[in-house]
Amino acid sequence: MGNIIAIVGRPNVGKSTLFNRITGTRDAIVDETEGVTRDRHYGRSEWNGIEFSVIDTGGYVPRSADIFEEEIRKQVHLAIAEADLILFMVDVTVGITDLDESMAGMLRKTRKKVILVVNKVDNHQRIYEAQEFYKLGIQPLFCVSCLSGSGTGDLLDEAVKDFRPGAEVAEDPDIPRFTIVGRPNVGKSSLLNTLIGEERNIVTPVPGTTRDSIESRYRKFSYDFYLVDTAGLRKKGKVQEDLEFYSVMRSIRAIEKSDVCFLMLDATRGIEAQDLNIFELIRKNRKGVVIVVNKWDLIEKDHHTHQTLKKAILEKTAPFQDIPILFISAIHKQRILQVLEKGLEVFRNRSRRIPTSKLNEVMLEVIARHEPPSVKGKFVKIKYITQLPSPTPAFAFFCNSPQYIRDPYKRYLENQLRQHFSFTGVPVQIYFRAK
Repeated sequence: MGNIIAIVGRPNVGKSTLFNRITGTRDAIVDETEGVTRDRHYGRSEWNGIEFSVIDTGGYVPRSADIFEEEIRKQVHLAIAEADLILFMVDVTVGITDLDESMAGMLRKTRKKVILVVNKVDNHQRIYEAQEFYKLGIQPLFCVSCLSGSGTGDLLDEAVKDFRPGAEVAEDPDIPRFTIVGRPNVGKSSLLNTLIGEERNIVTPVPGTTRDSIESRYRKFSYDFYLVDTAGLRKKGKVQEDLEFYSVMRSIRAIEKSDVCFLMLDATRGIEAQDLNIFELIRKNRKGVVIVVNKWDLIEKDHHTHQTLKKAILEKTAPFQDIPILFISAIHKQRILQVLEKGLEVFRNRSRRIPTSKLNEVMLEVIARHEPPSVKGKFVKIKYITQLPSPTPAFAFFCNSPQYIRDPYKRYLENQLRQHFSFTGVPVQIYFRAK
Protein backbone atom coordinates (compact mmCIF):
# COMPACT_ATOMS: atom_id res chain seq x y z
CA MET A 1 0.00 0.00 0.00
CA GLY A 2 1.08 3.59 -0.52
CA ASN A 3 2.76 5.62 2.18
CA ILE A 4 0.52 8.23 3.82
CA ILE A 5 1.74 11.19 5.89
CA ALA A 6 -0.84 13.16 7.90
CA ILE A 7 -0.18 16.66 9.22
CA VAL A 8 -2.00 17.38 12.50
CA GLY A 9 -1.99 20.27 14.93
CA ARG A 10 -4.26 22.92 16.35
CA PRO A 11 -5.50 25.63 13.94
CA ASN A 12 -3.16 28.31 12.65
CA VAL A 13 0.20 26.64 13.33
CA GLY A 14 1.03 26.47 9.59
CA LYS A 15 -0.19 23.02 8.53
CA SER A 16 -1.36 24.22 5.11
CA THR A 17 1.90 26.07 4.45
CA LEU A 18 3.84 22.89 5.24
CA PHE A 19 1.46 20.91 3.02
CA ASN A 20 2.07 23.33 0.12
CA ARG A 21 5.81 23.18 0.73
CA ILE A 22 5.89 19.34 0.67
CA THR A 23 3.59 18.86 -2.31
CA GLY A 24 5.01 21.80 -4.25
CA THR A 25 1.54 23.24 -4.87
CA ARG A 26 -0.56 26.12 -3.65
CA ASP A 27 -3.55 23.84 -3.18
CA ALA A 28 -4.34 24.44 0.45
CA ILE A 29 -5.72 27.90 1.19
CA VAL A 30 -3.33 29.73 3.46
CA ASP A 31 -4.93 32.44 5.56
CA GLU A 32 -4.47 34.10 8.91
CA THR A 33 -7.94 33.20 10.22
CA GLU A 34 -7.92 29.94 12.05
CA GLY A 35 -9.86 27.01 10.75
CA VAL A 36 -9.69 28.12 7.13
CA THR A 37 -8.85 24.70 5.78
CA ARG A 38 -12.36 23.42 5.55
CA ASP A 39 -11.67 20.30 3.58
CA ARG A 40 -9.02 17.66 3.79
CA HIS A 41 -6.28 18.40 1.36
CA TYR A 42 -4.37 15.58 -0.12
CA GLY A 43 -1.55 15.55 -2.61
CA ARG A 44 1.20 13.36 -3.98
CA SER A 45 4.82 14.06 -3.33
CA GLU A 46 8.21 12.50 -3.80
CA TRP A 47 11.43 12.80 -1.79
CA ASN A 48 14.70 10.89 -2.28
CA GLY A 49 12.98 8.76 -4.92
CA ILE A 50 10.19 7.69 -2.53
CA GLU A 51 6.60 8.63 -3.34
CA PHE A 52 3.94 9.26 -0.73
CA SER A 53 0.56 10.94 -0.16
CA VAL A 54 0.25 13.93 2.15
CA ILE A 55 -2.93 14.81 3.99
CA ASP A 56 -3.49 18.18 5.59
CA THR A 57 -6.07 17.57 8.31
CA GLY A 58 -6.21 21.24 9.11
CA GLY A 59 -9.13 23.29 10.25
CA TYR A 60 -11.38 20.34 10.23
CA VAL A 61 -12.95 22.05 13.17
CA PRO A 62 -16.30 23.79 13.58
CA ARG A 63 -16.25 27.43 14.60
CA SER A 64 -17.99 27.06 17.97
CA ALA A 65 -15.62 26.76 20.89
CA ASP A 66 -17.50 24.06 22.80
CA ILE A 67 -17.11 21.32 20.18
CA PHE A 68 -13.79 22.67 19.06
CA GLU A 69 -11.54 20.38 21.10
CA GLU A 70 -13.78 17.40 20.52
CA GLU A 71 -13.40 17.79 16.74
CA ILE A 72 -9.63 18.17 16.92
CA ARG A 73 -9.55 15.01 18.99
CA LYS A 74 -11.50 13.12 16.31
CA GLN A 75 -9.16 14.44 13.66
CA VAL A 76 -6.09 13.15 15.52
CA HIS A 77 -7.73 9.75 16.04
CA LEU A 78 -8.44 9.43 12.32
CA ALA A 79 -4.92 10.44 11.38
CA ILE A 80 -3.59 7.85 13.84
CA ALA A 81 -5.90 5.21 12.36
CA GLU A 82 -5.08 5.75 8.69
CA ALA A 83 -1.69 7.40 8.27
CA ASP A 84 1.70 5.67 8.27
CA LEU A 85 3.48 8.67 9.75
CA ILE A 86 2.18 11.72 11.64
CA LEU A 87 3.70 15.20 11.61
CA PHE A 88 2.52 17.02 14.75
CA MET A 89 2.89 20.79 14.27
CA VAL A 90 3.28 23.44 16.96
CA ASP A 91 4.10 27.16 16.81
CA VAL A 92 7.22 28.53 18.53
CA THR A 93 5.81 32.08 18.68
CA VAL A 94 2.87 30.94 20.83
CA GLY A 95 4.52 28.28 22.98
CA ILE A 96 2.76 25.21 24.38
CA THR A 97 -1.04 25.56 24.60
CA ASP A 98 -3.60 23.31 26.33
CA LEU A 99 -4.67 22.00 22.94
CA ASP A 100 -1.08 21.10 22.06
CA GLU A 101 -0.82 19.21 25.34
CA SER A 102 -4.02 17.24 24.85
CA MET A 103 -3.02 16.31 21.27
CA ALA A 104 0.43 15.26 22.43
CA GLY A 105 -1.22 13.07 25.08
CA MET A 106 -3.14 11.21 22.37
CA LEU A 107 -0.17 10.93 20.04
CA ARG A 108 2.12 9.52 22.75
CA LYS A 109 -0.18 6.48 22.97
CA THR A 110 0.08 5.51 19.31
CA ARG A 111 2.47 2.93 17.89
CA LYS A 112 2.76 4.97 14.67
CA LYS A 113 5.82 7.13 14.15
CA VAL A 114 5.20 10.75 15.18
CA ILE A 115 7.56 13.65 14.42
CA LEU A 116 7.19 16.92 16.34
CA VAL A 117 7.53 19.89 13.97
CA VAL A 118 8.14 23.29 15.58
CA ASN A 119 7.18 25.93 13.01
CA LYS A 120 8.16 29.62 12.56
CA VAL A 121 11.73 29.03 13.81
CA ASP A 122 13.60 31.58 11.70
CA ASN A 123 16.38 32.90 13.96
CA HIS A 124 18.75 31.73 16.73
CA GLN A 125 16.60 33.06 19.56
CA ARG A 126 13.69 30.95 18.33
CA ILE A 127 15.84 27.80 18.05
CA TYR A 128 16.54 28.32 21.74
CA GLU A 129 12.80 28.85 22.49
CA ALA A 130 11.85 25.71 20.56
CA GLN A 131 13.58 23.55 23.18
CA GLU A 132 10.62 23.96 25.56
CA PHE A 133 8.56 21.69 23.26
CA TYR A 134 10.62 18.69 24.42
CA LYS A 135 8.23 18.85 27.42
CA LEU A 136 5.52 17.37 25.20
CA GLY A 137 7.39 14.05 25.30
CA ILE A 138 7.41 13.49 21.52
CA GLN A 139 10.62 12.90 19.59
CA PRO A 140 12.26 13.42 17.15
CA LEU A 141 11.77 17.20 17.16
CA PHE A 142 12.51 19.33 14.07
CA CYS A 143 12.68 23.12 13.88
CA VAL A 144 11.39 24.50 10.57
CA SER A 145 10.16 27.67 8.97
CA CYS A 146 7.48 26.59 6.50
CA LEU A 147 7.34 30.03 4.91
CA SER A 148 11.02 30.14 3.98
CA GLY A 149 11.38 26.36 3.74
CA SER A 150 14.34 26.15 6.12
CA GLY A 151 14.58 22.79 7.91
CA THR A 152 11.99 21.05 5.70
CA GLY A 153 14.61 19.01 3.82
CA ASP A 154 15.96 17.43 7.02
CA LEU A 155 12.39 16.85 8.18
CA LEU A 156 11.52 14.97 4.96
CA ASP A 157 14.74 12.92 5.13
CA GLU A 158 13.60 11.68 8.53
CA ALA A 159 9.96 11.24 7.42
CA VAL A 160 10.65 8.95 4.45
CA LYS A 161 13.53 6.97 5.84
CA ASP A 162 11.38 3.96 6.84
CA PHE A 163 9.09 4.10 3.79
CA ARG A 164 9.43 1.50 1.07
CA PRO A 165 10.00 2.91 -2.40
CA GLY A 166 7.27 2.32 -5.00
CA ALA A 167 3.79 0.98 -4.53
CA GLU A 168 3.57 -2.47 -3.05
CA VAL A 169 2.75 -5.25 -5.42
CA ALA A 170 -0.73 -6.69 -5.10
CA GLU A 171 -1.11 -10.28 -3.88
CA ASP A 172 -1.36 -11.55 -7.45
CA PRO A 173 0.15 -9.13 -10.00
CA ASP A 174 -1.44 -10.96 -12.97
CA ILE A 175 -4.97 -10.45 -11.71
CA PRO A 176 -6.09 -6.90 -12.48
CA ARG A 177 -7.41 -4.74 -9.66
CA PHE A 178 -10.22 -2.46 -10.75
CA THR A 179 -11.40 0.36 -8.49
CA ILE A 180 -14.68 2.20 -8.89
CA VAL A 181 -14.21 5.85 -7.88
CA GLY A 182 -16.29 8.98 -8.13
CA ARG A 183 -18.30 11.49 -6.16
CA PRO A 184 -20.99 10.17 -3.81
CA ASN A 185 -24.27 9.08 -5.35
CA VAL A 186 -23.12 8.61 -8.93
CA GLY A 187 -23.98 4.91 -8.77
CA LYS A 188 -20.72 3.20 -7.84
CA SER A 189 -22.37 0.63 -5.59
CA SER A 190 -25.13 -0.01 -8.16
CA LEU A 191 -22.46 -0.83 -10.75
CA LEU A 192 -20.71 -3.16 -8.32
CA ASN A 193 -23.94 -4.91 -7.40
CA THR A 194 -24.95 -5.28 -11.07
CA LEU A 195 -21.56 -6.83 -11.89
CA ILE A 196 -21.44 -9.15 -8.92
CA GLY A 197 -25.15 -9.91 -9.05
CA GLU A 198 -25.75 -9.53 -5.34
CA GLU A 199 -26.47 -6.70 -2.95
CA ARG A 200 -23.04 -6.55 -1.38
CA ASN A 201 -23.44 -2.85 -0.61
CA ILE A 202 -26.36 -1.01 0.86
CA VAL A 203 -27.68 1.16 -1.96
CA THR A 204 -29.72 4.13 -0.84
CA PRO A 205 -30.36 7.49 -2.48
CA VAL A 206 -28.57 9.15 0.46
CA PRO A 207 -25.11 10.25 -0.72
CA GLY A 208 -22.16 8.86 1.19
CA THR A 209 -23.74 5.58 2.34
CA THR A 210 -20.66 3.59 1.38
CA ARG A 211 -18.23 4.21 4.18
CA ASP A 212 -15.50 1.78 3.29
CA SER A 213 -13.64 0.23 0.41
CA ILE A 214 -15.17 -3.16 -0.36
CA GLU A 215 -13.20 -5.68 -2.36
CA SER A 216 -14.69 -8.58 -4.33
CA ARG A 217 -13.10 -11.24 -6.52
CA TYR A 218 -14.99 -11.52 -9.81
CA ARG A 219 -14.92 -14.76 -11.79
CA LYS A 220 -17.60 -14.91 -14.46
CA PHE A 221 -17.83 -15.00 -18.27
CA SER A 222 -14.13 -16.00 -18.38
CA TYR A 223 -13.14 -12.82 -16.51
CA ASP A 224 -10.99 -12.88 -13.39
CA PHE A 225 -10.15 -9.73 -11.43
CA TYR A 226 -10.61 -7.87 -8.15
CA LEU A 227 -13.23 -5.13 -7.91
CA VAL A 228 -12.87 -2.45 -5.27
CA ASP A 229 -15.72 -0.06 -4.52
CA THR A 230 -14.65 3.04 -2.63
CA ALA A 231 -16.43 5.41 -0.38
CA GLY A 232 -17.46 8.40 -2.47
CA LEU A 233 -14.90 11.14 -2.59
CA ARG A 234 -16.80 14.10 -1.25
CA LYS A 235 -17.27 17.56 -2.65
CA LYS A 236 -15.33 20.19 -0.75
CA GLY A 237 -17.43 22.02 1.79
CA LYS A 238 -19.81 19.09 2.24
CA VAL A 239 -17.18 17.34 4.31
CA GLN A 240 -18.53 17.84 7.76
CA GLU A 241 -18.27 14.43 9.32
CA ASP A 242 -15.10 12.82 10.49
CA LEU A 243 -16.16 9.71 8.57
CA GLU A 244 -15.76 11.63 5.33
CA PHE A 245 -12.13 12.28 6.07
CA TYR A 246 -11.77 8.59 6.71
CA SER A 247 -13.33 7.72 3.36
CA VAL A 248 -11.11 10.17 1.47
CA MET A 249 -8.07 8.47 2.98
CA ARG A 250 -9.54 5.08 2.09
CA SER A 251 -10.20 6.22 -1.48
CA ILE A 252 -6.62 7.39 -1.85
CA ARG A 253 -5.46 4.00 -0.60
CA ALA A 254 -7.83 2.25 -2.99
CA ILE A 255 -6.58 4.27 -5.98
CA GLU A 256 -3.00 3.56 -4.97
CA LYS A 257 -3.72 -0.16 -4.75
CA SER A 258 -5.52 -0.44 -8.09
CA ASP A 259 -4.33 -0.99 -11.65
CA VAL A 260 -7.29 0.60 -13.42
CA CYS A 261 -9.83 3.07 -12.03
CA PHE A 262 -13.38 3.34 -13.33
CA LEU A 263 -14.13 7.03 -12.79
CA MET A 264 -17.90 7.31 -12.62
CA LEU A 265 -19.67 10.49 -13.64
CA ASP A 266 -23.33 11.42 -13.43
CA ALA A 267 -24.70 11.97 -16.97
CA THR A 268 -27.14 14.58 -15.66
CA ARG A 269 -24.28 16.68 -14.26
CA GLY A 270 -21.36 16.12 -16.62
CA ILE A 271 -17.79 16.45 -15.36
CA GLU A 272 -17.39 18.75 -12.35
CA ALA A 273 -14.45 20.11 -10.37
CA GLN A 274 -14.53 17.29 -7.83
CA ASP A 275 -14.47 14.69 -10.64
CA LEU A 276 -11.39 16.40 -12.06
CA ASN A 277 -9.70 16.26 -8.63
CA ILE A 278 -10.24 12.50 -8.59
CA PHE A 279 -9.05 12.27 -12.20
CA GLU A 280 -5.86 14.14 -11.25
CA LEU A 281 -5.31 11.75 -8.34
CA ILE A 282 -5.58 8.79 -10.73
CA ARG A 283 -3.21 10.46 -13.20
CA LYS A 284 -0.65 11.43 -10.55
CA ASN A 285 -0.66 7.85 -9.31
CA ARG A 286 -0.17 6.70 -12.93
CA LYS A 287 -3.17 4.36 -12.90
CA GLY A 288 -5.19 3.30 -15.92
CA VAL A 289 -8.52 5.09 -16.27
CA VAL A 290 -11.87 4.40 -17.92
CA ILE A 291 -14.49 7.15 -17.63
CA VAL A 292 -17.93 5.65 -17.05
CA VAL A 293 -20.87 8.01 -17.52
CA ASN A 294 -23.77 6.53 -15.54
CA LYS A 295 -27.52 7.36 -15.54
CA TRP A 296 -27.45 7.64 -19.36
CA ASP A 297 -31.08 6.44 -19.34
CA LEU A 298 -32.13 9.75 -17.71
CA ILE A 299 -30.83 11.91 -20.58
CA GLU A 300 -32.96 13.24 -23.45
CA LYS A 301 -30.86 12.19 -26.44
CA ASP A 302 -30.47 13.02 -30.10
CA HIS A 303 -27.66 11.67 -32.29
CA HIS A 304 -25.25 14.44 -31.18
CA THR A 305 -25.69 14.18 -27.39
CA HIS A 306 -23.14 11.44 -26.94
CA GLN A 307 -20.43 13.22 -28.99
CA THR A 308 -21.09 16.61 -27.35
CA LEU A 309 -20.74 15.22 -23.83
CA LYS A 310 -17.66 13.20 -24.77
CA LYS A 311 -16.01 16.32 -26.21
CA ALA A 312 -16.88 18.34 -23.10
CA ILE A 313 -15.29 15.71 -20.84
CA LEU A 314 -12.09 15.42 -22.89
CA GLU A 315 -11.65 19.20 -23.04
CA LYS A 316 -11.44 19.19 -19.25
CA THR A 317 -9.04 16.24 -18.94
CA ALA A 318 -6.60 17.82 -21.44
CA PRO A 319 -3.76 17.31 -22.20
CA PHE A 320 -4.46 13.63 -21.35
CA GLN A 321 -7.27 12.86 -23.81
CA ASP A 322 -6.62 9.31 -24.93
CA ILE A 323 -9.24 7.95 -22.56
CA PRO A 324 -12.05 5.46 -23.16
CA ILE A 325 -15.47 6.91 -22.25
CA LEU A 326 -18.51 4.66 -21.86
CA PHE A 327 -22.15 5.68 -21.42
CA ILE A 328 -24.01 3.22 -19.23
CA SER A 329 -27.01 2.69 -17.00
CA ALA A 330 -26.05 0.59 -13.99
CA ILE A 331 -29.68 0.11 -12.98
CA HIS A 332 -30.81 -1.05 -16.45
CA LYS A 333 -27.62 -3.12 -16.95
CA GLN A 334 -26.89 -1.22 -20.13
CA ARG A 335 -23.33 -1.71 -21.55
CA ILE A 336 -22.07 -3.09 -18.23
CA LEU A 337 -19.86 -5.79 -19.74
CA GLN A 338 -18.26 -3.19 -22.02
CA VAL A 339 -16.95 -1.55 -18.85
CA LEU A 340 -15.09 -4.76 -17.97
CA GLU A 341 -13.80 -5.25 -21.52
CA LYS A 342 -12.43 -1.70 -21.58
CA GLY A 343 -10.94 -2.14 -18.11
CA LEU A 344 -9.05 -5.26 -19.21
CA GLU A 345 -7.87 -3.53 -22.39
CA VAL A 346 -6.50 -0.59 -20.36
CA PHE A 347 -4.87 -3.05 -17.91
CA ARG A 348 -3.04 -4.70 -20.85
CA ASN A 349 -2.04 -1.28 -22.24
CA ARG A 350 -0.62 -0.30 -18.87
CA SER A 351 1.79 -3.24 -18.79
CA ARG A 352 2.67 -3.11 -22.49
CA ARG A 353 6.38 -3.37 -23.34
CA ILE A 354 7.60 -2.17 -26.75
CA PRO A 355 10.77 -3.86 -28.10
CA THR A 356 13.56 -1.27 -28.35
CA SER A 357 14.22 -1.98 -32.03
CA LYS A 358 10.54 -1.42 -32.94
CA LEU A 359 10.39 1.72 -30.78
CA ASN A 360 13.41 3.27 -32.51
CA GLU A 361 12.29 2.25 -35.98
CA VAL A 362 8.91 3.97 -35.56
CA MET A 363 9.80 6.95 -33.38
CA LEU A 364 13.02 8.01 -35.12
CA GLU A 365 11.03 8.26 -38.34
CA VAL A 366 8.37 10.31 -36.56
CA ILE A 367 11.11 12.61 -35.19
CA ALA A 368 12.75 12.95 -38.62
CA ARG A 369 9.41 14.14 -40.05
CA HIS A 370 9.05 16.81 -37.38
CA GLU A 371 12.24 17.66 -35.51
CA PRO A 372 12.34 19.59 -32.21
CA PRO A 373 12.28 23.35 -32.96
CA SER A 374 15.58 25.09 -32.32
CA VAL A 375 15.86 27.22 -29.19
CA LYS A 376 18.34 30.15 -29.13
CA GLY A 377 19.95 28.71 -32.26
CA LYS A 378 20.53 25.33 -30.59
CA PHE A 379 19.34 22.24 -32.46
CA VAL A 380 18.26 19.21 -30.48
CA LYS A 381 19.12 15.83 -31.99
CA ILE A 382 17.31 12.80 -30.54
CA LYS A 383 19.45 9.73 -31.16
CA TYR A 384 17.88 6.82 -29.33
CA ILE A 385 14.72 5.82 -27.43
CA THR A 386 14.14 3.13 -24.86
CA GLN A 387 11.25 2.09 -22.61
CA LEU A 388 12.18 2.28 -18.93
CA PRO A 389 11.72 -0.81 -16.74
CA SER A 390 8.96 0.86 -14.71
CA PRO A 391 5.61 -0.79 -13.89
CA THR A 392 3.80 1.80 -16.07
CA PRO A 393 4.73 3.11 -19.55
CA ALA A 394 7.71 5.48 -19.35
CA PHE A 395 10.18 6.29 -22.12
CA ALA A 396 13.61 7.87 -22.20
CA PHE A 397 14.64 9.88 -25.27
CA PHE A 398 18.41 10.32 -25.42
CA CYS A 399 19.51 13.59 -27.01
CA ASN A 400 22.27 16.19 -27.01
CA SER A 401 20.50 19.09 -25.19
CA PRO A 402 17.51 17.83 -23.22
CA GLN A 403 16.99 21.21 -21.54
CA TYR A 404 15.90 22.78 -24.86
CA ILE A 405 12.90 20.51 -25.41
CA ARG A 406 9.64 22.32 -24.72
CA ASP A 407 6.25 20.97 -23.60
CA PRO A 408 4.47 21.18 -26.98
CA TYR A 409 7.11 18.92 -28.53
CA LYS A 410 6.89 16.55 -25.59
CA ARG A 411 3.12 16.35 -26.15
CA TYR A 412 3.71 15.71 -29.85
CA LEU A 413 5.94 12.74 -29.02
CA GLU A 414 3.42 11.41 -26.50
CA ASN A 415 0.61 11.63 -29.06
CA GLN A 416 2.75 9.81 -31.63
CA LEU A 417 3.57 7.06 -29.13
CA ARG A 418 -0.15 6.71 -28.46
CA GLN A 419 -0.99 6.58 -32.16
CA HIS A 420 1.54 3.91 -33.05
CA PHE A 421 1.38 1.74 -29.92
CA SER A 422 -1.83 1.42 -28.03
CA PHE A 423 -1.70 3.20 -24.66
CA THR A 424 -5.34 4.23 -24.44
CA GLY A 425 -6.44 5.02 -20.89
CA VAL A 426 -2.90 5.02 -19.50
CA PRO A 427 -0.77 8.01 -18.44
CA VAL A 428 2.53 7.90 -20.35
CA GLN A 429 5.70 9.50 -19.01
CA ILE A 430 8.45 10.88 -21.20
CA TYR A 431 11.95 11.81 -20.04
CA PHE A 432 14.71 13.47 -22.03
CA ARG A 433 18.21 12.46 -21.05
CA ALA A 434 21.61 13.61 -22.21
CA LYS A 435 23.14 10.79 -24.23
